[in-house]
Amino acid sequence: MSKKKIGLVPKLIIGIIAGILIGSFAPEFLVKVLVTASSLFSAFLKFVIPFIIIGFVTAGIADLATGAGKLLGVTTGIAYGSTIVAGTLAFIVASLIFPSFIDPSVASQIGDPEAGMLEPIFTIPLSPMVDVTAAIVFSFTMGLGISALRNNDKGEILYNLFQEFQEIITKVLSIIIIPLLPIYIAGTFANITYAGQVWNILSIFWRVYLVVIPLHIVYLIIQFTTAGFVTGKNPLKMLKNQIPGYLTAVGTQSSAATIPVNVECAKNNGVSKEIREFCVPLCATIHLSGSIISVTSFAVAVLMMNGMDHGFSTVFPFILMLGIAMVAAPGAPGGAIMSALPFLPMIGIPSDGGLASLMIALYLTQDSFGTAANVSGDNAIAAVVDHLNKKWSKKADNKVA
Repeated sequence: MSKKKIGLVPKLIIGIIAGILIGSFAPEFLVKVLVTASSLFSAFLKFVIPFIIIGFVTAGIADLATGAGKLLGVTTGIAYGSTIVAGTLAFIVASLIFPSFIDPSVASQIGDPEAGMLEPIFTIPLSPMVDVTAAIVFSFTMGLGISALRNNDKGEILYNLFQEFQEIITKVLSIIIIPLLPIYIAGTFANITYAGQVWNILSIFWRVYLVVIPLHIVYLIIQFTTAGFVTGKNPLKMLKNQIPGYLTAVGTQSSAATIPVNVECAKNNGVSKEIREFCVPLCATIHLSGSIISVTSFAVAVLMMNGMDHGFSTVFPFILMLGIAMVAAPGAPGGAIMSALPFLPMIGIPSDGGLASLMIALYLTQDSFGTAANVSGDNAIAAVVDHLNKKWSKKADNKVA
């Protein structure tokens, strides 16, 4: 008789509860032991982050530069634009709604969530082999270079090298980082609880969830309404046809696992075989509207909680970078938030430590809804691209005639 595995979200919730209980009732030494384990994990995560960027972004850009030419460019442009619009919408909504429950008095009560925390018993000096900026520049240089070579029937060795490197990083995420996340989260929450901050923080974030998840649905309605306007199709019918894909993504928490169902949803929406088989798998990799809504919302909440600058000029460059950095991130568990971590310092949040741990916990507990929003929006893009392709084909036929 096979044992039923506990999913990641229940493990994270158990980790949070265990951390709160240990921080509340356990002796200081036991809390320090857990904090030490969390600190060692944090150091390893910081070491791996540049490799995550190199593995995902290089392979992602190399993949995007080959394919159906004009269609590829248009699909990529629409996907990136949709992701940026989603992040901007999340920022606007967060800026308008969050101050109603994250006012300056709440921020002053919380203060610095890391103040008063216990130090680990010992640490290991483990510095990243390359810094984040170098990893980004290297990834873009290699990705664009490989794509240029592949367009001239060269570069397959380098392409395969980075594809296999990406597989190694995906294994590191799925075998080491993701399974150990509950311990990392438990250590962080034990320390925050010991410092007396946990209930103030949790009293805020359950309200953030009540904003983020409905915002996913609202943006899906906007996407399909826009697609309906462009294509002349009924957006309500398109949304109804998308329900199986949405529910599959919620259940599997995987963009890749949802692709077959999503292709069938696109078929029911009248998208041609050529476009649905091209657009749906591609957008599953590059279109992250749900993920960026979540990451942006949580980031703004953390900034407000700490009384930090959360203006448009601070957050928008972060959104623009996320739209690129999260390319190919859905291929790995928790890939979107892991890809976002290196860029948190752009808005003043350290990429490791208590605040980053909070971001990871908050994101992963709602990841299935973000994934469902990502893949469902893919079919709105597929409908638009199919419409444009038919329009271009008709013009080309008229010219030949």
